[in-house]
Amino acid sequence: MSELGRIYWSRQLLKLGYSAAVLWLGWSIITPLLRGPAAPAQVAAGPSGAADVLMSIFQPVLDAAIAPAAVLLALGLTAAVITSRDARRRDPVRRFTRQQRREGMARADGRCEFGVGARRCSRPAEHGDHFYPWSKGGSTTLQNFVAACSRCNRSKGARIPSPSVQRRIERRRVADGLDAADILVGERGRL
Repeated sequence: MSELGRIYWSRQLLKLGYSAAVLWLGWSIITPLLRGPAAPAQVAAGPSGAADVLMSIFQPVLDAAIAPAAVLLALGLTAAVITSRDARRRDPVRRFTRQQRREGMARADGRCEFGVGARRCSRPAEHGDHFYPWSKGGSTTLQNFVAACSRCNRSKGARIPSPSVQRRIERRRVADGLDAADILVGERGRL
């Protein structure tokens, strides 16, 4: 698996884990509330106060929410570390040079390199896109340059494309008869 594929799938798993932990937290909060307040172990001599009633309602909720909240905290810290490392990887130059744009557009023959499935987008390329997003640590090099129409560029946004998109673009470049150095797609900045 390529480095970009490993990064893509680790982030997908992080998102899935975060979603599962949020659902777990919601379930652990709702379930004790549906059961109702816990029966008091001992009957007090006098009337129970409002604090005792509230504690009997919310103590089971707090007990059930500790584990999913800890998992959410751990996943949040992991995401924060990844984001800070991405910021350190950012290339100091965000825009492609005129020379890089010219070479990248010529390599793509002026057409958008993205597409759906096996079909290549038929629109003319208007933008030079960072295949591996600059905001996620992608470098501003010709290897990371992908010619894109405005629609494909907007739909991709700052997301890391899946490894299948990377392979599709590389296969199209091979079919176009490009040199070995021009075939590779995506490059990540170094720490």
